[in-house]
Amino acid sequence: MSMKNETRVTEFILLGFGDLHSFNVVFFIFFLIVFLFTVMGNLLIILLVSLTAQLRSPMYYFLCHLSVSDLVLSTNILPNMLSAILLGGTTISYVDCIAQLYFFTGTAFTECFLLPVMSYDRYLAICNPLRYSSIMVMKCQICLSLWPWLLGLTLNLIGVLPISSYNFCRDNIIDHFYCEVFPLLKLSCSDSSLVELEAFLFSLPIFILPCGFIIVTYVFIVLTIVRIPTTSGKQKTFSTCSSHLIVVGTFYGTLIAKYMIPSQGLLRRALRSLLINKIVSLLHTVFTPLFNPIIYSLRNQDIKMALKKLSYL
Repeated sequence: MSMKNETRVTEFILLGFGDLHSFNVVFFIFFLIVFLFTVMGNLLIILLVSLTAQLRSPMYYFLCHLSVSDLVLSTNILPNMLSAILLGGTTISYVDCIAQLYFFTGTAFTECFLLPVMSYDRYLAICNPLRYSSIMVMKCQICLSLWPWLLGLTLNLIGVLPISSYNFCRDNIIDHFYCEVFPLLKLSCSDSSLVELEAFLFSLPIFILPCGFIIVTYVFIVLTIVRIPTTSGKQKTFSTCSSHLIVVGTFYGTLIAKYMIPSQGLLRRALRSLLINKIVSLLHTVFTPLFNPIIYSLRNQDIKMALKKLSYL
């Protein structure tokens, strides 16, 4: 069949989690509650950092940017997912699908660069405390927070722009709850080898190098903590970066499981199965943005005190 006789796809059908039978309302309510708590939790972090003088430090400034990124990710993914759960599937226009893909990859790239910035802040605070205040001035904080956004929202165009120019003239059904790269490429009748090669080549600078930087900084942090003479001093110092470590482990763990495990082998084939793929995607797109404010609020005394002060107003 010639390309002239092919019908170009103008919208996609997101199947979500398929036929949930009578449990669709239960799942809808559950994920709606998750969505509301995610939005409220991250907005609360932003509000506390903005209004409380006690939290106006570099660590909380970068945490505020992480909450903004999580908010964008959640509001980008969950509304369509909730619709797909309740209705057993939902339609999304071609333009909205590409936009969803752009903001999904953009926030993922941004967090990949923002988490190393947060680890660098902890490295300076613990390993070079005497120089910390002179280095982490406001100009430095602004530069360190803007670069992740600039890189995240521009580098993803290398993959998104070619996809936006592809012809989608095959099936328009996406067996997922959002527009993801690989399901979209499967529906394209254009040659997608270039995008697949770019995805592989860019995984090194975007995922591996920031993760490696975090590991190196925490090696120095651990070596510094070990030299602290008192046990209470060690615990107090480590508590300032334990929340960040948990967030890093959750974020990179889901990304590595989803995108960076070699394409051959039983483990990769298992992760490529639809159910496991959706579960891993849920961890990254739904639960990680929910857990981040919970982890920081439950494990951080400054945020607890700021929350108490705000409740008295």
